[in-house]
Amino acid sequence: MDADFWHQRWRDNLIGFHQSTVNPHLQKYWPQVGATRGGKVFTPLCGKSRDMVWLAESHTVLGVELSPRAVEDFYRENGLQPTRCDAGPFSVHAAAGVTLYCGDFFALQPEHTAGIAAVYDRAALIAMPAQLRPAYARQLTRLVHGGTPMLLIAMEYDQAQMNGPPFSVERGEIEALFAADWHIETLRQEDILDNEPRFRERGLSRLAEHVYRLVRQ
Repeated sequence: MDADFWHQRWRDNLIGFHQSTVNPHLQKYWPQVGATRGGKVFTPLCGKSRDMVWLAESHTVLGVELSPRAVEDFYRENGLQPTRCDAGPFSVHAAAGVTLYCGDFFALQPEHTAGIAAVYDRAALIAMPAQLRPAYARQLTRLVHGGTPMLLIAMEYDQAQMNGPPFSVERGEIEALFAADWHIETLRQEDILDNEPRFRERGLSRLAEHVYRLVRQ
């Protein structure tokens, strides 16, 4: 990952990917994922997402985030005082059922994610440029055990019309990345450009959002 790029985005508050409300696809489709109530949900590249607060109402949450500012903002904006400790290359913060590892996703080891019951990826895969997405898929597959479900949200658009992130990741690429180790099911596909004027302003003529359920084989 280009750490300097993401640190600068957070310093400059260029975080258009952050949603101030809980993602509606998470609320609608999470029951279909089949995550064990009370189980641990892994949220890679989590930022300061409000989705983690929603998930923590019925699960414990384990996130990994590169930016210290994002981690600090998450707890501060939700009125929480986390405990802090170090675990290898990570600074670990925890409060109210949400534990965040501050550091490089690719430095995670299976012992860090032991006991994961489900994965939620709204903005991790689509934050990765094409050359990094295979490594992301391999690392994620390495970190979870067989039978683990994942809710994955991706976007599709003409990449020639706009530079990412977020990047366009089509169904065919998702199959190439995950099909060898995961079962893939499409839950929803929808044209959302009319609801996302900022992307139209960036030059897009089409923007589709896809929601998938994957299960680690």
